[in-house]
Amino acid sequence: MLGIDLSGRRALITGSSSGLGRAMAEAFAEAGARIAVHYRSPDDLADQAAAQAVAAAINQSGGQAQVFAADISQASQVDSLFKAIDTSFGGLDILVNNAGMDGAHALCSDSDIGAWETVVRVDLFGAYYCARQALQRMNRQKRGVILNITSVHEFIPWEGYSAYASAKAGLSMFTKTLAQETADTGIRVLAIAPGAIQTPINQSVWANPVTLQDLDRKIAMGRLGTSREIATVAAFLASDLASYMTGTTVAVDGGMLIYPDFRHGG
Repeated sequence: MLGIDLSGRRALITGSSSGLGRAMAEAFAEAGARIAVHYRSPDDLADQAAAQAVAAAINQSGGQAQVFAADISQASQVDSLFKAIDTSFGGLDILVNNAGMDGAHALCSDSDIGAWETVVRVDLFGAYYCARQALQRMNRQKRGVILNITSVHEFIPWEGYSAYASAKAGLSMFTKTLAQETADTGIRVLAIAPGAIQTPINQSVWANPVTLQDLDRKIAMGRLGTSREIATVAAFLASDLASYMTGTTVAVDGGMLIYPDFRHGG
């Protein structure tokens, strides 16, 4: 019988103290992986406590998890993060570039340059810094998987969020380029483009019946997805069941990309 098996794999999931990252950490641990639970800064006590709670829940359920902190927008902190994982785990088999931010709504003409750069530095540069470190290790092992969490906004423009959409589109091409570089080395690189997912970060949308109804109309299935629905796809892609997949983006979006409004003639 087919089953997702990540036994013996060491996985870093950035931004795994809550939301999609937490769900992926839990799913990967269920499949047997040892998890590096990541959060941004020890100065954020709430985020630190959330990350510790994720690791504790995994450990209490029979899995293995440890907490690590780093600001992924800073290359030096990413270097230290990977050295710490080397010390604790002895290497890395799976990297999930999940940590990200969308920033505040602002038209390009009114946008703050520093805020725009911050979004791109976290969403794109952060993934680059982590992938660079991961690949140095995976190249020596001649195996590994990198999953980049993009968004349907790598395909769909998003008014007022040009930094986020641009970074996610860039992350898509980054995925393809890394896959091209590593295809014959035993390393696979893939992306997942989540649609509208019910997570704490967008609670203001789904907790409001009016905005939720408007959003549901944009989704062919007529509902938001769950973090678990992203996590199970990620676990599959990280496993040997997806051994012939690399360089592509898998949309997990309830049909948002198939233009549901055109189902009735547009």
